[in-house]
Amino acid sequence: MKQQWIAFKTLVHKELVRILRIWTQTLLPPLVTQTLYFIIFGKFVGSQVGPINGVSYMSFIVPGLVMMAVINSAYGNVVSSFFGAKFQRSIEEMLVSPMQEWVIVAGYVCAGVIRGVVVGILVFLVSCFFTHPTVYQIGIVIVFMVLTAVVFSLVALINGIFAKNFDEVAIFQNFILVPLIYLGGVFYSILRLPVFWQNVSKLNPLLYMVDGFRYGFFGFSDVSVAFSAILLIILTLMLWQANIWLLKKGVGIKN
Repeated sequence: MKQQWIAFKTLVHKELVRILRIWTQTLLPPLVTQTLYFIIFGKFVGSQVGPINGVSYMSFIVPGLVMMAVINSAYGNVVSSFFGAKFQRSIEEMLVSPMQEWVIVAGYVCAGVIRGVVVGILVFLVSCFFTHPTVYQIGIVIVFMVLTAVVFSLVALINGIFAKNFDEVAIFQNFILVPLIYLGGVFYSILRLPVFWQNVSKLNPLLYMVDGFRYGFFGFSDVSVAFSAILLIILTLMLWQANIWLLKKGVGIKN
């Protein structure tokens, strides 16, 4: 067990060094992007939109923009790092070493979560220049932020496992992840949509992540917070097992 712990710490350390070494690519871009969102949607568009549940539009979009940064950062960190290791064939050295598959998964996921949470905190601090966000229950904020980062780190690992080239790495993020984010209640409350579109929105798993996270800030939600948390836990367990199985089978690596 000690050997596995050393391997885990080494992998996480390597990933953190990479994140800090290229901080202009890993930490800075999300801050610039989210600042533009605050200016365009919060100031310009938000001035034309009334309060939502007694909360100004600028404050309302803060949790959504923070969660967007967390998702993109956690996902981007893991998929780029793992596919890079696979492309350079260094991942094969891990698989033939005494490292167990769960250590590899845990190492990459832990690094993705750290980057996602750090970026999320930075974006939240940026939001303080535009509004005065409140925090209703810090525990719920932390739980949803961490669980969401874990889920998308695991999703990114699966994408990295199956991807055969850099184009396939970008396909999921551009054509699936981005639409799900924008349709996940980041900029609006689904209760303001027609009933049909409310039901359609409930098929989007990102809605439950954003909505539960927003509840931690303001104390109101569009869907059940307990259901959202349970859904995240179930997704985490399923994706964890899927990654372990894929690595054991050598899918996308041995062939």
